[in-house]
Formats: sequence, C-alpha cells, structure tokens
Amino acid sequence: MGSTERPADRGRRRGRLLLRDAVAEFRRARVDASLSQGVIGRALGRSDAWVSWTETGRNESLSVVDLSALLSCSGLELSMRAYPSGGGLRDTAQIGILAEFRGLVVPPWAWAGEVPMPIAGDLRAWDGVLSRVRFRVGVDAESRLRDAQDVDRRVMLKQRDSGVDRAVILVPGTRTNRAVLQEFGHALRSNFPIPSAVALQALRAGEDPGGNAIIVLDRRRSAMGIRP
Repeated sequence: MGSTERPADRGRRRGRLLLRDAVAEFRRARVDASLSQGVIGRALGRSDAWVSWTETGRNESLSVVDLSALLSCSGLELSMRAYPSGGGLRDTAQIGILAEFRGLVVPPWAWAGEVPMPIAGDLRAWDGVLSRVRFRVGVDAESRLRDAQDVDRRVMLKQRDSGVDRAVILVPGTRTNRAVLQEFGHALRSNFPIPSAVALQALRAGEDPGGNAIIVLDRRRSAMGIRP
C-alpha cells in the first residue's frame, strides 16, 4: 500500500526528527565537555535560556545556520545533503503519464501508487508498482529526461533495494526526450534492454516484459492504438 502522507507533511515530520536528533547530540557533547548553557549562549550571542529552550526541543524554528553554530561550539560539525526520495510533488506531465499508463495496463495486474522501499528510514518510493502473483514491476515516471545516466543509476538502485522483478521508466514522447534517448540509448541498453513497444505490449497482455524497459508514451499514438 502506498503512503497517503502529503509530501510537505512528510518533510516536516522528517525535519523534526532530524532536528531532535541533532539537538540531542549537541546536549551530550556539551555535557561531556563540561560546558554550561551560559558559556554556549555567550559564544553564540544568546541567553542561557535560549540554549535551554533549544535543548528541550521546543525551538522548531531553529535555523540551519544557528544549529551549525550551536554544534560547532560543542565540538561537532553539521553535515547535510539532500537526495532523491520519490514521493515529492509531481508536475502535470508526470501525473498525466502515470494516469495514461494505468489506463493501458489492466488486470491481471494490480496497481499500487507511492510504494516505499522495504527498508526502515528509506524515503525513496516507486511512483507505482504493478503486481501479480509472485511478480512485481516497479514504475517511475520522468516528465523530462535531463540526465539519463542519473535516472538509470537511481532506478537500478531502487530495483536492487526493493527486490522488484522488473523496472520500468515512463517518459512522454516529446522531441526532447526522444533526442536524449537517441543520444544515450546505447548506454541505457544494458540495464533497460527491452524496446518500448515490446515491453508495453507484454504488460498490456499481463505478461513479463522479459527485462527492464524505458517506455515512451505518445498520447496521440496511444489513443489511436499505435504502440510507441
């Protein structure tokens, strides 16, 4: 089952947990170093009451800059990075291509949207998963292919970590996307060897496409019954 939590709410919840953990690390380091709240406050140009308030976890408006300064005063350094997790807001093209694909693929496939990784704390998710008895296909939609190799790498890691049998990337048949696939198709072929039309035909028949695939969907052609 996919998560019904909104991306913004999920981000806030994640932020609170990260802030709580960082502040807890600060407090342990401060106590271990025998530093008083007053000493920390003076170093930051803050009051000891502000430091105490922050340590209790009530300072949810604490900025990244202030958090970094707080940690630095206790001998710690803040490290941050962002990474693709899936489950963010989708643009109109992504929503459209997922809806189009769902309309093309029918039972015996079952569809679940926003399927997270089966790893505790892992924020990544498939845009959707097609499943039938003992067989699953992870599906991601890309409205515009900017870095084909990055998409390749990201989807292959998700396939490895989620254990799905096949991975499918959906892209609209725009001139830009076709140009990118034309240029980088040879590099993608080792991980996504099944041609678009072959994979789509197999999935529509309820069959294993035989490998991973990048499926190019052209709304006009699909509506006319012509495979991309």
